[in-house]
Amino acid sequence: FMRHALVLNVISLLTFFAACFFLFQRGLHLSVEFTGGTVMEVAYSQTAKLDSVRRVITDLGYREAQVQTFGTSRDVIIRLPLHKDAQGKPLPSSTQSQQVLAALRADDATVQLQRVEFVGPQVGKELAQDGLLALLVVIIGIMLYLSFRFEWKFAIAGIIANLHDVVIILGFFAFFQWEFSLSVLAAILAVLGYSVNESVVIFDRIRENFRKYSKMNTREIIDNAITSTISRTIITHGSTQMMVLAMLLFGGPTLHYFALALTIGILFGIY
Repeated sequence: FMRHALVLNVISLLTFFAACFFLFQRGLHLSVEFTGGTVMEVAYSQTAKLDSVRRVITDLGYREAQVQTFGTSRDVIIRLPLHKDAQGKPLPSSTQSQQVLAALRADDATVQLQRVEFVGPQVGKELAQDGLLALLVVIIGIMLYLSFRFEWKFAIAGIIANLHDVVIILGFFAFFQWEFSLSVLAAILAVLGYSVNESVVIFDRIRENFRKYSKMNTREIIDNAITSTISRTIITHGSTQMMVLAMLLFGGPTLHYFALALTIGILFGIY
């Protein structure tokens, strides 16, 4: 592994800068939770056909609306982004909900409105700030943990490696303009924890090797540590990725971007 360290680090550096470039150039395509919008909960007399609900809402011009079951298969929650009228003014939440409800009742007369909530831009801004704060706190916590558990060199190396995974995920979402929601943020925090766990296992082995093999140089010690833990990496990442792929392929639109973020994070974590 260490024989190819220079080439692999150059690849990591290029992908990192590419991800940063797309983040600054295109930015993230934020969901309703962050930008504000209308949240509706409707109930059907039988199992709701989500594809049909999405088609009705898309026909109204809400191409970025989120539709998912809520509690039971008959209850559906709909998140509508802020929508503007012909004059460019934001439509009131009540107008949006009435339009959508009328269209849904035209498709299925049994649908009943349970509740309507408006998520203002200020609330969305606070959620975005809180989400970034959560990410920052996790990063600081990881650095402190690694510093106490090992030493500052390990802490710096670990946080760079783990941030690489996170920035790559954000870069993918910025490049493809996939929707960035609270569930995706949760996936990123999960990837951070997952990557730290892997780093700690390898760092532990490196520390053992320094004590055990005094005649080895640093490159040989790191090589030995990675090689001796590679089977564990393959087993743990492989079994986790199987579960995440099941969510990605069969979880539907609700879990799609959550599972996609985890997939990218796990694959780059292995790399």
